Order: sequence, then C-alpha cells, then structure tokens
Amino acid sequence: MEKALNICKERPLTLAGMLITIGVVYGDIGTSPLYVMKALVEGNGGLRSITNDFIYGSLSLIFWTLTLLTTIKYVMIALKADNHGEGGILALYSLIRKMGAWLIIPAMIGGAALLADGILTPAVTVTTAVEGLNGIPAYVNSFGSSQSTVILITIIILCVLFLIQRTGTEIIGRLFGPIMVLWFIMLGVLGVMHIFGNLEILKSFSPYYGIKLLFSDENKVGFAILGSVFLATTGAEALYSDLGHVGRKNIYGSWPFVKICLLLNYFGQGAWLLQVKDNQGLQAMMANPFFEMMPHNFRIIGVVFATLAAIIASQALITGSFTLVSEAIKLDLLPRLKIYYPAMSKGQMYIPLVNFILMFSCIGVVLFFKTSAHMESAYGLAITITMLMTTILLFNYLLQKKVSWALSLLMIIVFGTLETAFFVSSAVKFLHGGYITVIIASLILILMMLWYKATMFEQVATKEVSLEKYINKLGNLKSDGRFPVYASNLVYLTSKSKPGHVNNEIIYSILDKRPKRAEVYWFVNIQVTDEPRTMAYSVENFGTDYVFKVQLRLGFRVEQKVSTYLRQVVTDLMKSHEIKEQPQLYSTTTVNRNIGDFCFVLVREELPNDTDLPLYERLIMQFKLGIKNITVSPVRWFGLEHTDVKIEHVPLRLGTTRQIKLEREAIT
Repeated sequence: MEKALNICKERPLTLAGMLITIGVVYGDIGTSPLYVMKALVEGNGGLRSITNDFIYGSLSLIFWTLTLLTTIKYVMIALKADNHGEGGILALYSLIRKMGAWLIIPAMIGGAALLADGILTPAVTVTTAVEGLNGIPAYVNSFGSSQSTVILITIIILCVLFLIQRTGTEIIGRLFGPIMVLWFIMLGVLGVMHIFGNLEILKSFSPYYGIKLLFSDENKVGFAILGSVFLATTGAEALYSDLGHVGRKNIYGSWPFVKICLLLNYFGQGAWLLQVKDNQGLQAMMANPFFEMMPHNFRIIGVVFATLAAIIASQALITGSFTLVSEAIKLDLLPRLKIYYPAMSKGQMYIPLVNFILMFSCIGVVLFFKTSAHMESAYGLAITITMLMTTILLFNYLLQKKVSWALSLLMIIVFGTLETAFFVSSAVKFLHGGYITVIIASLILILMMLWYKATMFEQVATKEVSLEKYINKLGNLKSDGRFPVYASNLVYLTSKSKPGHVNNEIIYSILDKRPKRAEVYWFVNIQVTDEPRTMAYSVENFGTDYVFKVQLRLGFRVEQKVSTYLRQVVTDLMKSHEIKEQPQLYSTTTVNRNIGDFCFVLVREELPNDTDLPLYERLIMQFKLGIKNITVSPVRWFGLEHTDVKIEHVPLRLGTTRQIKLEREAIT
C-alpha cells in the first residue's frame, strides 16, 4: 500500500509569473552591466588604450557569450532537464545518478563552486552600485570621495540584508518583480539613447569582430579578455537553479525581454565609449561607463536603482545558497543543519549557520579587496567550474534520454570547449584574488567528500536483519504482563530501505538491552527521492496488527517531520481497520483520542577505541561523528522536539575489533 501526500504541478505561463520571474531569477545576470564594460576597459589599460575595433570586438564577445551559454545551453537545453519542475546542478545529478557512481564527483565540485561564488556576488554587486555615488557632486561635497565611506555603506547594506533573513523576505520579495522590471527598462532606455547616436555599434553583432579581437594587438591581455567577458553570463547557472521557484514557461516568456534590455545597455555603453574615448578628462578618472553615460540629473536615480538591483541580486544568491545547502543535506553531501521556514512559501527557508557564514564572508571580501575593480579580478573563476560540471552532467542526461551520441557529443564538445576557454582565461585571476574563491570552494568540497565517504563506510558497516524472524518474539513481548508497557507506539528510525529489514541494533535495543513492551512496534525508513517534493508512504504489516514497517518517500526539498507524518499514517491505518484504535482515558482535550502515546527511540553510533581501522578511515569517521555532535541533533532534524524521545548509544563496528584479554592475578 502506498499513498501520496503531495503532487507537484508545473507552473503555468502568466503575467504575474513572469513578473515574479524577473524579480527572482535575473538579479545576478541583470546587474552584470554594472561592471562588465568597466572590467574590459580597465583590463586593457583604461580609456586611453581602447580603439573602435576593441569596443566592437568586446560587444561581439558579450553578445555571443550570452547567446551561446545563456540562451542556448541554459534556456534551451538545461531547462528541459528539470527534476519534476526543479532545476540546479544537484537536481540534475539526482536525475542521472543511477548512470554511474562517479557522477557524484562533478556534482560535488559544481555545488561547492556555486556556493563559493555566492559569497563574492553580493560583495561585488553592492560595492559597484555604491561606488556610483562618487559620480554625484552632492554626495562628494558632503561625504568626500573616500573609498572608506563606500566600504562602510556597503557593509551596512550587507548586514541589514543578511539580518532580515530570519524574519523572511516574502513581503519585500513582492516588490522585487516591479523593481527589476523598472531596472531592465532603465537599462534598455539608457542604451537606446546612445545607440541612436552611433548606429555603427550594431556591427558588433558579427562574430568577426569578436574573433578578430582575440588575436589583435589592440587586445593587451590576449585570451585572458574572456575572463572579463564571462562576467556577462555569471547569472546563467542561477537561472537554471531557480527553475523550481518560477517554472520553465515563465523563464521562456521573460528571457527575451531581459536579454534585449541587457544587450541594449551593453551596446549603449559601447556607443558612449566610442564617443568619449579621446576625452582626456575621462581618461584620467577611470570612470564606470554604466554611470557616466547617464544624464547628470538622472544619476542619483540610477545609483538608487543600481543599489536596489544589487540588493535583489544578493537576495537571490542568498536564497539560492540556502536551497543548495538544503538539497545537499538531503542527498547526504553535507551535515544536517537546522532549517527554518519563516514564510508560507516553500521557497522561503532560513539556515542560520549558512546565513552567518555568508554574511561574515561577504564582509571579509569587501574589507580584503576594498574596491569593486579588485573584486572583479577574482570574480567568475568559481562559476566557470560549476558550468563545466553542469555540462558533464547534461551530457549524461542526454544519453539517459536516448538522445543520439552525435548530438550529445556535439553538446559537450561545443560548450565544454567554450567553458574550458573561459576557465583558462579566468584562471589568470587566480593570483589577483581568484585564490579566495578557490580556497572557499575547496574547503566546501573537502567537507562534502569526507561526509559522503564516511556515509559510505557507515552503510557498509551497519548490519541488517529480517523482521520476519522476530515477529513471534515481538508478539510474545507485547503480551507479556511481567514487563511494564514502555509505550503504546514504540517507534524506531531505520536506515534500511530493503522490505522487511531493519538495523540489527534496533532489535538488540528492543529485546536485549532492555525488553521494551509496546502495543505497536513501528520501524520507519526515510527514503529521499530524486523528485524534489514527493510526499508518499508505503506500509508492511507482516500479517499482524502490531508490527509495521513504514517507508516515507520524501523529496529532497521536503522537511522530514516524522512525528507529523507518522500520525497521519496511524490515522489512515485505523480508518482501514488495519490497526486497532488506542483510546486514551486521560487527556487535556475534551475530544476522545483514538491514538495512543508515542515513544521515539533514536540509536546513535559511536566509534569505539578498540576498533582496528586504517588511519585515514578512522580520521574520516571521527571527523563525521565530531561534526554530527556540533550540528543539529536528529531530534530536531526529524521534527521530534515535542515528542517523547529516548537516545541510545551503540558502537559503530567498522573493520575488526582488537582482542583485549585480562589476565587473572593471584592475591598476594
């Protein structure tokens, strides 16, 4: 018997849905015009060093990067690789993990790099937006042009943004869509104003100028210029990750508007640069084309909108980080952390530890780099790694879907080559600050690998037994009046999903450690499914009304509230007369209760000192068990805080046990 508790439906295409999509999905890629052209110009030696062909080539590279990577790879291909409506690198891995155990490696590398990139994005976008204040005379006259003031304002904004996560962002989230729509309209209008002044800029659509620039002497950094060009598409991975929040159709419907506005602004900045590149006053100040091309009386509005857009982009990255960590936990790639749901929306979650790590890391990045120009030197390196890993997983997805080898190989060759080129060009940034994100990504990856490896050791070590062998003993214990009733419903969580089987230490706990008499024995196994929001269960009763094994099938985005789910299971079984009612004579409620008390017994493993293990295995296991002691307890993770819970400790038997023998001495 299996019953479903939840059904996931694809979100329809609606105007409201597209408005939400524009506010949720495009924050990162939508703020790229703040710094892409600035990074290209400064990387080539400043305004005095650029030529017409340099600008045409740069815009050509930006256009084709957005078209090939964002539009074709992510919008046209990756969005089709949805996991029951959910997207992102871990959702993609869940779809194809049966094709090979090795696929966990690119999934972990990509996930770790994406989390690391999420630290730098809020820092660089907010800092770049706030730096726009330096172009406003009223601000300079009042506060001066010191970068210290910019840093202070940036840190204040970041602190407020992270501290409001606990209360939920559902209310302010409703404003994201309209604000971002106005932001993209502003981008487009500002671009059009300058494009009409120099229509020759439209020749940048030709790939000829981009290819020519890569091999031109006018390009002073060679292929490393791709590291700056890549900044235009850093939000593409977030576009795929947010698929579950807004739905594929709403991304299809809104992306053309977003892409057109972005291109108009990039081309407008290029047209402005053609107009002013010989201006000696601007050459000396190394100005940001995004703000400088604005009319002076509009600049304060532009800075305000840029700051709001940067905050929205940062919020999207924070929410995405929470989601990614939550998925990794459900897939047993990270330790359990306490997750709160401060709003009614399923997409709204809050992970305190992750939030504070992100906050202090972002502040540290701002204080370390000090200027957005220095941050841009480190930005984008990690996300190229994530994109490469996504391409590898997409290749296997296409094979799983029976797409021809020729098309699958074409996909991985084209995008793999492009992303490898971007990775190599971005690797130049390593010594200029890129090592920061690489170190962060490496630490996250090491944590994932150790946790995953230790979990594999545990699964091998944990023995299972058949419940069929113990049905009679459990029935006799249930009826044995010599023992007091331990609980009406005695519940154990078992890691064994095989039908009719449970962990050996559970039977030992019931029969040997202390005989536990109960009216009904429940053995609950939780299977995290590849589908993100599955909520279903199946029941084995072994021909009895007192022994049940329940398998809860929960999606990797579903909270594991075992107590709540089990009460529904008991109610369903009573309605179908598979279990007797358990009337309670004493209760604080006036309504007669038909369900008795529950006692949950959690068995926790400890690594005994007499276990003879290779050193590296012992260190890995001690690492995991140590982390488990400082992270959220199983009681809170399984939603058992308000239930009767007993914790029992058992030895985790890995490897062999060292023989210890006492020798008897004569009394002297």
